[in-house]
Amino acid sequence: MIMFILGFVFPRWFNIAKLFLLIFIALNVLDTLILFYTYKGINGVRRLPEKLSNGDENPVGLKIENFYTFPIYVVIIDEIPEQFQARNFKIERKLAPLSSTELQYKIRPTERGEYHFGKLNIYISSIFGLISRRFSFNDDTVIPTYPSFMQLRKYDLLAISNNLQQYGIKKVRRLGHTMEFEQIKDYVLGDDLRTINWKATAKKNQLMVNQFQDEKSQPVYSVIDKGRVMRMPFEGLSLLDYAINASLVISNVALKKQDKAGVFSFSKKVENRVVAERRTSQMNLILENLYNLKTNFYESDFGRLYSDIKRNIKHRSLVLLYTNFETLDGLHRQIPYLKGIAKSHLLVVIFFKNTELNSLITEKAETVQQAYDKVIAEKFAFEKRLIVNELKKYGIQSILTSPEDLTIDTINKYLEIKARGLL
Repeated sequence: MIMFILGFVFPRWFNIAKLFLLIFIALNVLDTLILFYTYKGINGVRRLPEKLSNGDENPVGLKIENFYTFPIYVVIIDEIPEQFQARNFKIERKLAPLSSTELQYKIRPTERGEYHFGKLNIYISSIFGLISRRFSFNDDTVIPTYPSFMQLRKYDLLAISNNLQQYGIKKVRRLGHTMEFEQIKDYVLGDDLRTINWKATAKKNQLMVNQFQDEKSQPVYSVIDKGRVMRMPFEGLSLLDYAINASLVISNVALKKQDKAGVFSFSKKVENRVVAERRTSQMNLILENLYNLKTNFYESDFGRLYSDIKRNIKHRSLVLLYTNFETLDGLHRQIPYLKGIAKSHLLVVIFFKNTELNSLITEKAETVQQAYDKVIAEKFAFEKRLIVNELKKYGIQSILTSPEDLTIDTINKYLEIKARGLL
């Protein structure tokens, strides 16, 4: 009725509108025909690694092939796992005719476990942009996320590198040479001048030094507290995940140094035990045991930890204990058990700075409330340093570190212990 009235009142404009409508319909039909005339217009493949590395940027590859004889516009919507909560993920590209392109995006998981990828949806349109055709590829795919094996590879050469400073690793001066003689070699910059072999130097007319190797086959245990104190988050990861990633790296470094590496966790009871060994499959065994390690809401039982170590670890070992103490009172409740462990083993207690308080400490207080918050933050930071001194008083070594520096600081401590022959 409305169209009839418009046609009667504005006959000229009505004819123009009909013409545009016919052209629009024709273009839609043409756009539909050129997009749907072939069954296989494009092909898409998602390339995933065998497993994801927790806390790291993992690459996901995409290969898109255009079989059309004209350029197309593509919108890629990949159904990435729900853990990432990425509701607006899409990639837009223009593809030349009869061509293919390689794309890549990165994902950073912050939880260990299984991640489910859905379909790879690709929407295409021609230069008209009136019609869109959807293609779907790759059925549902499940991929596991393991502790950070990327970090493991990053530090893989530290055990044999002579340039550790470039990785943030300190070189520690050896106190004497109680280690085993290995060989005589050419002097290189950085070698200890006290190791020069003057007889060999005179014979070859160039500087030669004695090379010593650290004592081998020493047990190194990473003990991970999985109680409620390790649930605290930092940059998406929990303190437990940082401890797991550091344990994986230090175990690998220990094996490279010909030591024995083992791990276990504790809370209400001791679990996930891998006995310290030096076999070729040890790293895979440690990785699999750390895969499903979860925190709980219990307060960890250090008494059970002490009795388990006393019963099951007979040889003197380096025990790297990853936990967290916020107050001196919390430490004092566990000191008797820590002292008991330190009598038979070289115990290193590793706990964390509260980095969230740094901004409060460094900012200038402008109100009474800000001044109050600043004083409280400084009190907590000071108490952490008191914990270090309290442990030192009982002959227990410690590492107070931020989560992002945990791995480096732990490697530093291990290399220092090896260099000083403390174990």
